[in-house]
Amino acid sequence: MSQTVQLHDRLRAAILALDLAPGQRLTERGLESRFEASRTPVRAALVRLDSEGLVRRDGRGWIVSPIDTGEIGALGELREAVESAAIRLSVARASDLDIMAIIARLDAARPAHDEEQGVRAGGDFHVELAGLSGNTFMADAVRSAMTRLSRTRWLEVRTSEAREQAWAQHHEIIGAVAARDADRAAVLVVSHIRGTNERLLAFLDAEQRRLRWHGVAIVS
Repeated sequence: MSQTVQLHDRLRAAILALDLAPGQRLTERGLESRFEASRTPVRAALVRLDSEGLVRRDGRGWIVSPIDTGEIGALGELREAVESAAIRLSVARASDLDIMAIIARLDAARPAHDEEQGVRAGGDFHVELAGLSGNTFMADAVRSAMTRLSRTRWLEVRTSEAREQAWAQHHEIIGAVAARDADRAAVLVVSHIRGTNERLLAFLDAEQRRLRWHGVAIVS
């Protein structure tokens, strides 16, 4: 694996885990020192993270992208449209074997078993479900949206009860796909996405003062 790829993955992990806080200023020299990397891989990694919406240019330097409530709402609308269409295609096209494989991975990552794996598996579930449609553009759109939402998903499923609720809803959605019930699957996935976004935005609204005190930048 090249140094650029390794550095990108390490920086991305630090941003998603909020070790590099939303709104935090970054310098190429500082990242070189922190991650023991040379200038060219640092620049290349930052450009890639910029394309993923996780960092942005700030004058001559860089900044970790703030949490944007407007973007969260827009991504929710995008996901509702794309995922409801994709799940209908998945019902028609996915093999029983592929559906059962997703169910097995979902069961293996139940939050009660492994908290961190359960949170990560939630995002993977939506990407894999869109992938069953056989439409790579839909799957890529969902993957991009989930990447942009990765930091905030950790806030939304911050309790074991919230993670268990998300897991149960995922199980209900894939159950409808397995039953080849396209209408129910589409209704369930839209309800799940909408509920997740509403809870997240309500949390950010209620906790924004505390989060900003901890250095988390939130914009609307």
